[in-house]
Amino acid sequence: MEQSSFIYGGIYEMNRITKENTSTFYRDMIRLALPIVMQNLITTAVSSADVVMLGFVSQTALAAGSLASQIMFILNLVYTGISSGIIMLAAQYWGKKDTRTIEKIMGIGMRLSILISLLFFILAFFSPSLLMHIFTNDPSLFGPGKTYLRIVSFSYLFMSISQVYLCTMRTIERVIFATVVNGTALVLNIILNAVFIFGLFGAPKMGIAGVALATTIARFVELALCMADALKFKTLRFRPVTIFQHHKLLFADFIRYSLPAFGNEVSWGVAFSMYSVIMGHLGSDMVAANAVVVVARNLGTVVCFGIANAGAILLGKSIGAGRMDLVKADASRFCKVTFFSGVAGGILIFLLRPVFMSMSDLSTVSQGYLNIMLFINMYYVIGQAMNSSVISGIFRAGGDSRWGFICDFIDMWIYAVPLGFLSAFVLKLPPMWVYFLICTDEFVKLPFVYRHYKSYKWLKNITREF
Repeated sequence: MEQSSFIYGGIYEMNRITKENTSTFYRDMIRLALPIVMQNLITTAVSSADVVMLGFVSQTALAAGSLASQIMFILNLVYTGISSGIIMLAAQYWGKKDTRTIEKIMGIGMRLSILISLLFFILAFFSPSLLMHIFTNDPSLFGPGKTYLRIVSFSYLFMSISQVYLCTMRTIERVIFATVVNGTALVLNIILNAVFIFGLFGAPKMGIAGVALATTIARFVELALCMADALKFKTLRFRPVTIFQHHKLLFADFIRYSLPAFGNEVSWGVAFSMYSVIMGHLGSDMVAANAVVVVARNLGTVVCFGIANAGAILLGKSIGAGRMDLVKADASRFCKVTFFSGVAGGILIFLLRPVFMSMSDLSTVSQGYLNIMLFINMYYVIGQAMNSSVISGIFRAGGDSRWGFICDFIDMWIYAVPLGFLSAFVLKLPPMWVYFLICTDEFVKLPFVYRHYKSYKWLKNITREF
């Protein structure tokens, strides 16, 4: 009887601990993910505002702004790659409460971010025609696109510092601060968009140039708020000297783990931009429809990507603290939450379809394209949510960024991009068939992602003792 009581008591205790761990995981997930989701929603709102406002200016302005903003899209992927390196290392060191090492990691990230942003600034300011020629052969889009790029190029310099600082703050679980700062800048961006596009409050009507100016001013304000915070926040100090310091082992670790993530984001992002190149050569109607559907897709995945960021921080923190027993169970919960949020995203696109259809003054042809593209994205967001969350969240939390880089490179550059060019320019299929074939990319790699996840080869502690 005593032995039986002991066994049942042990089982009860294990069940109690499991339930506590489960509730703790979901509570922490909500605490971290909710502010990130709010930030992503605001970002999507800014994109939506750009589309709506430029759509009222003209379809040419909408198409030109959409293509020119692909440069910012690629640069944001660079920031995401650098941020991934910061999150992979800093989250595990945060689990060890080693803030001095996190300060050095932030300095390394800023050094890389500033150098790359400077290169983008030079290209956008001095050679905007070259960049526009990459994305389209429509002469009517060159002039507005060049104007946009020259003005918005200054925002690249401001973001090179602010994005790394905010990423580091999110990694140490200051997600509310990061969301408030980023959200303030983005709301300001929407207000200034209206002021400069339509000439409100006595301002001149600037059209597409107003969008670029609004973005630049908002990003400057964001940087100013970050630097004001850096002067008073004591737990983790921003020391400009760390940008220039050399830490051999730590820099080697940063490069080892961030370079594949960086390559992954850039490779994926450039390939995704190739989709815009393909559609850009299918006509301005296709470009305008795609500008709207990108907003719909971003809205459909906004919760998923917030969960991915939160999951990477939580899992990385547990790994750094040596709590390997929790990581597998939490990763499983993380996948379930991501899947259901992806399904919800698809349903949201379906419910808001009438709104997206009326967002801009599109031609009849563009509206026909948009209608079909919205239905395609109802399923596409589920695959994108699952793959992105597992590759960028779970795998990178354990320091495994190399596998995701290889997987995405093969999927995008050996399958999706060649298929897109072949279907568009060789087989000359109708535009909607080209778009449908391109959107099969996420589901081709899904079985391989699941297999690597179940192998648990991604689960590693990558911290050092300094």
